[in-house]
Amino acid sequence: MKISALSTVVLAFAALCASGCDDTLRQDMATQPKNRPLSPSDFFSDGRSERPLLENTVAHGAIDNDVYEVSKDFAGFPPAVKVDEKLLSRGQDRYKIFCTPCHGLQGDGNGMIAMRGMKHPPSYHIDRLRQAPNGYFYDVITNGFGAMYSYSERIAPSDRWAIIAYVRALQLSRNAKATDLSSEQRQKLDAATSGGAKE
Repeated sequence: MKISALSTVVLAFAALCASGCDDTLRQDMATQPKNRPLSPSDFFSDGRSERPLLENTVAHGAIDNDVYEVSKDFAGFPPAVKVDEKLLSRGQDRYKIFCTPCHGLQGDGNGMIAMRGMKHPPSYHIDRLRQAPNGYFYDVITNGFGAMYSYSERIAPSDRWAIIAYVRALQLSRNAKATDLSSEQRQKLDAATSGGAKE
């Protein structure tokens, strides 16, 4: 008597489990209810499943910002970019957020990601990158290079130029000579290195 009750429970449980395998109960991406492109639909009054685009809709990536777009061998900054202290400050801020994980605070390729086993990016202070035109840096930020993926979705074009200005400031600070300074700046530097700097 006990065996037949147990077998009934087991059979009922097996039937319940088997019914759970039906596609109507299990919905995943492949079997979910949906309308295929251009298929008819009773839901909308016009009978179409594909909806017309909203007014002023622009396809992703369709707006080309000609103000900032340059060739890889472009050496300067676009006319719309004013290189000043505000731009450098913005560049430093964006650089710390997006670039330091791999390139490091000093641009030497020793960021925390690289220190944890990823391939070290080249230092900004090598001759090849010090001599590279600004358009090269813009292209790399926009399209990526090697293990670096594209930042076109994350960094606005104006901020890319701010980062480039800051990278140039990093390069200049690492490779500057005392002869590049004005006499007033040299006096301040001499005073600072001798320990008697006064503001």
